[in-house]
Amino acid sequence: MTSTTTLPGEAPASAASGTYTLTSRLPRGGAFQDGQLTTRFGAVRLGALTPGAEAALRALGEDDHDEAAIGALIVAHDGEMGLLRWHMLRSRLEAAGLLEHAVAGPDGAPVARLVAVGRGATTLKPAPSGPVRLSRHALLSPAEGTLALRAPGSPLAVELGAGATALLPLLTTWTEEVPAPLVRLLATAGALAPGGPDADPQAEERGSVQWDPLDLAFHTRTRVPASAPGYGGTYRHADRFGPEPVAAPAADGPRVALPVPDLEAIAARDLTLTEAIERRTSTRAHDPEHPLTLNQLAELLYRTVRIRGTFTGSDGQELADRPLPSGGAVHELEVYPLVTRCEGLEPGLYRYAPDRHELELVGAPGPATATLVKEARGGTMMDGDPQVVLLVAARFGRVMWKYETVAYPLILKHVGVLYQTVYLVATAMGLAVCGLGGGDTGAFAAATGRDPLLEGTVGELVLGSRPAGPAATRTPAAATATGASAAAAPTAAPAPAPAAEHATEPATAGL
Repeated sequence: MTSTTTLPGEAPASAASGTYTLTSRLPRGGAFQDGQLTTRFGAVRLGALTPGAEAALRALGEDDHDEAAIGALIVAHDGEMGLLRWHMLRSRLEAAGLLEHAVAGPDGAPVARLVAVGRGATTLKPAPSGPVRLSRHALLSPAEGTLALRAPGSPLAVELGAGATALLPLLTTWTEEVPAPLVRLLATAGALAPGGPDADPQAEERGSVQWDPLDLAFHTRTRVPASAPGYGGTYRHADRFGPEPVAAPAADGPRVALPVPDLEAIAARDLTLTEAIERRTSTRAHDPEHPLTLNQLAELLYRTVRIRGTFTGSDGQELADRPLPSGGAVHELEVYPLVTRCEGLEPGLYRYAPDRHELELVGAPGPATATLVKEARGGTMMDGDPQVVLLVAARFGRVMWKYETVAYPLILKHVGVLYQTVYLVATAMGLAVCGLGGGDTGAFAAATGRDPLLEGTVGELVLGSRPAGPAATRTPAAATATGASAAAAPTAAPAPAPAAEHATEPATAGL
């Protein structure tokens, strides 16, 4: 049920484009009955309502209606005086995000719909005067059988119908050819660029230019709780899947039992925390004459990522206690030592079993593991292959079973915690360590056979014996100056991420 209406603050559509109609309804799945409004966000008791308001809410729960039609329904039940009370109620509903707005084209076909995908008001903004275009940060994604246009950090999205096909390309540049009702929806969702063709901050100002749209979308989604439908421990998939065990099931292949270090003896000889922090550095060279030993690798793993104990949380999920912290004690991170040279251990790719303190052989050296070694060597610009690469993988379901929106950033925080823990323990042990800023989870999947949507790499550290002399702290720049060949970097790998230390050095994935 629609009719042609021009609302306050809205310019009439041009004759060339035909007439576009603005309509409203309750949110998808919403209904009104017995004074209560029910939506996917919950139920809202509206209190005493006039007969006209009740009739209007029932109508808006069934279909889209323009304001003229709703106004006529109010007047038929409550008279002209009922319109003021209705407009006040409507404003409250929009402020709570309990009304959706849509635009229909001249043929009545849907063009676009403004919906709340988080928690925010759907009060329509007026159409901007002058030319408009889409924000360079706006993103399109499939949703509810259509395409949804969203701006980073916005709790609203604009779902696009078939009628938007010819209009959307116009908005890739500054234009005045888009009908005002559609412009109002886009403006309300925050999807329009600020300024105009003569003053375009998104093309000129650093704060906007430096952000890639995908990076900004990830940042704002995880740091603006209102922009997401759920935030934190919502257990949104708990009715479909059970929690994963705290330790991965044992594999059928060969295992290597690891020696258990004497922590009392270690404490007697260890560096103090202050000493370890002050001496910590990224070391991109290993001692070829005295490689890392199995005992050293075992000690490092035991002191950093072993499971000290397990317990069951109030939600029924099995949780763990490890030397490093983890949000909710879920401890989803796994460590896969990729060994090229370690005294007492055959080369290959292993998984560390933190509950049993042993290594499980995942695969012997081959093309797949060679790719991972080559990437780590190129990322650190080492002269030779690293002795060990610690591949840090996440069993995503451990976190995503409980947490919504913050699940992946929480995993990345855990990776940072693991990096620092490994750095400090390796420093105390006199070992060389260097964290990488990027990696290839596809190469990890090829080497392990793991489903990358269930378990994938989220970090890498290079580990080895520390060489004596200047080479112990040699930087990539120094390595290049002393004869590191161009062949040390993989030719097919993507450009490495910049180092966190040594800001003036060549780009490298080493931290």
